[in-house]
Amino acid sequence: MTKISNLDILQKEQILTKDIEPVEYPVLEINLNKVYENTRKVKELCDSEDISIAGIIKMTHSMKEIAETMIAAGCDYIGTSRLNQIKKLRKSGINKPLMLIRIPMISEAANVIRYADISLNSEKGTLFELNKEAINQGKIHKVILMMDLGDLREGVFDVNEIIGMALWVEKELSNLHLYGIGTNLGCYGAIVPTEVNIGKLCDTAEKIEAAIGRNLEIISGGATSSLTLLKDGKMPKKVNNLRIGEGILVARDLDEIWEYDIADLHKDAFILKAEVIEIKDKPSHPIGKVFIDAFCNTPTYEDKGIRRRALLGIGKQDLVNADTLNPFDKNIKIIGGSSDHLIIDVEDCDNEYKVGDIIEFYLSYQHILYLINEEDVNKVFV
Repeated sequence: MTKISNLDILQKEQILTKDIEPVEYPVLEINLNKVYENTRKVKELCDSEDISIAGIIKMTHSMKEIAETMIAAGCDYIGTSRLNQIKKLRKSGINKPLMLIRIPMISEAANVIRYADISLNSEKGTLFELNKEAINQGKIHKVILMMDLGDLREGVFDVNEIIGMALWVEKELSNLHLYGIGTNLGCYGAIVPTEVNIGKLCDTAEKIEAAIGRNLEIISGGATSSLTLLKDGKMPKKVNNLRIGEGILVARDLDEIWEYDIADLHKDAFILKAEVIEIKDKPSHPIGKVFIDAFCNTPTYEDKGIRRRALLGIGKQDLVNADTLNPFDKNIKIIGGSSDHLIIDVEDCDNEYKVGDIIEFYLSYQHILYLINEEDVNKVFV
């Protein structure tokens, strides 16, 4: 019998593990199964009112994996706000219609026609250039005219103006197809979607249909915040599309802000994991004259005496608003941070944290928006 030495075992382990990269923190962990299940649940809600879904993936920088998961779960369109993301999705082979949800720039017209199937619009000059490019490329491009219902971001504010614009697109712009009208509420002006303001969108759609002599394919009644009308059974019947991002990927706003019961949606499809790089007992108030921090703010501090503090290897450069992170361990308190560090209070925790431990956080929309674009944060699918 051949005797195997400890050296033989060690060398074998080294051969087996030499190509395995160690996990490098911080990590943004993405659970595609939970994204799928959330999409299915939102689709079931929308299907009950014959409403199609544009899965909005701008917060994930339009990851192909997210797009494919949403499509598999039933999204009718995939949408994002940046043309370079539309281009990336097109080249990756995504087979659903791609919707550019930010008003195009005139300078983008050629690539909007080249890569996007649908775009949201509110300016005649831009529509004219899109039509010219569509003629040049031999394509028919679908447009949704945006109506401003009071949120005061994008959209035509005057009803007669948008009817006239719709008639102009229909009759004069040969290579643009007037696909529908839409609106956005909540993202800038924080205006609540209601039967009244969404009803105005539907009334305007009917006037446009009378003017052009046919039905519009799409009446897009907003984004995640418009799901509140569905939950209340108050969505005007003419609405047949919603553009949903946060309500699928994060699923926190309806619960935590709007106070709707959405217990069947996962709120942890995206998780942040950060490593402890220092544990010390320190004063809770800085010593010396307080002036300004690295971001030109003058902070204030509450003196709670000596407290146990942990320093994590992630900072404002990675997620900007660290103060609103939500730790899994409810006894952890966020103290603050700098560009590359997050400081937490672990004094009251049952777990005795040590250097090298991993702290996990639930995330909100704004956190993912920044983390996804940070190269120093590793993205891991589970």
